[in-house]
Amino acid sequence: MLKTNIDLGLLILRLWFGLEMAIAHGLPKFNKLISGDYGFPDPLGVGNSFSLGLATFGEFVCGLLIAVGLFTRLSTIPYMITMLVAAFIIHIDDGWGKMASPLMYFVPALVLLLTGPGKYSLDAWLDRRKMA
Repeated sequence: MLKTNIDLGLLILRLWFGLEMAIAHGLPKFNKLISGDYGFPDPLGVGNSFSLGLATFGEFVCGLLIAVGLFTRLSTIPYMITMLVAAFIIHIDDGWGKMASPLMYFVPALVLLLTGPGKYSLDAWLDRRKMA
């Protein structure tokens, strides 16, 4: 029963914070990107459009992958990097209140990096198919 509860908890965690990031934060960036509006901060000095692309990938693409549990551990890495850039570069002068929000998204990604997505994920389904 405990293992089932853990897997259910990981599913809820992945769905909530993966979809929340993808829809609330990543989708608007994705829409900017496909519309050709590259007005976006360039915190790493790589260009506005490339910075927008990186943030879109980290928030939208990786958020969706985390939510469905596909390439979960790998997807947490660009996601976490995006959150660290947001916290410690974009919002560094805005005070703790603004820095805390991206860090609140960073922590569940770190948990999933360490634990994996659980058995209710596409990663687990693919693993089961490989063994069969």
